[in-house]
Amino acid sequence: MTRSFALAVAPNGARRTHVDHRALPMTPEALGACAKACLSAGAAMIHLHVRKADGTHSLEVADYRAGIDAVQRAVGRELVLQVTTEAVGIYSPAQQIATVHALHPEAISVALREVMPDAAHAPAAEAFFAWLWQENITAQYILYDTEDVAHYWRLRASGAIRPGRHWVLFVLGRYSKGQLSSPSDLLPFLWAWQAGAQALGEASTETPWAMCAFGPREAECALAAVLQGGHARIGFENNLYLPDGSVSPDNAASLGALTSAATPLALAPMTADALRALTC
Repeated sequence: MTRSFALAVAPNGARRTHVDHRALPMTPEALGACAKACLSAGAAMIHLHVRKADGTHSLEVADYRAGIDAVQRAVGRELVLQVTTEAVGIYSPAQQIATVHALHPEAISVALREVMPDAAHAPAAEAFFAWLWQENITAQYILYDTEDVAHYWRLRASGAIRPGRHWVLFVLGRYSKGQLSSPSDLLPFLWAWQAGAQALGEASTETPWAMCAFGPREAECALAAVLQGGHARIGFENNLYLPDGSVSPDNAASLGALTSAATPLALAPMTADALRALTC
């Protein structure tokens, strides 16, 4: 019997350019083409970063709408389109929230430590979380370490984050030396996740979780996550290399490094509609 997992592509991120890789998609048209190729490679979701005309990171509504339109023309609803709110030291929490209000997308990712950097920002962030839930916008809360995991569970316990209509992302290797991840980096996240769920009286599998990883062991980390019942995000945002150490030709090939390892283990990527049902 085959078990399915959600496979997301993060094709560009906020910082890399064509200096890093010529196939990194930076324009709306390139994002559309990448989305189509990654759909064929097994992706159920695209984690979307867009750029200004000069190639720098943008949360501007007009830039986002151009990127969203291009991806939707290419794949329709066959991929979940997840808008990032990443600040990159440029955008304030209020600006991050305002962009999402203006776009009203199907799905977003939001880092707890960015939108709620201190207690003064908590009321606005908690109102934002409530609005996302009410508007049926699927949130993915980004957790960079075990303290972020504990913070998430405190917000769950207080009711600031309601059950359902969201999932979480564990980021492996963001603060490691050289930003290099290994599958063992997943273990502290899982221990903290299970402890938080147990304290709340919730099964650790009730809220879906996924992971992304920095460095050439990305596919190994992703396979470890999938084997533990999680889901995976792959792509040039975090890693440009294949498991054999060679440079990946494109994002679709990076996805293939995971799916080719998962298939013999009776693990298969799910569709966008299956992911929507998982995180509803």
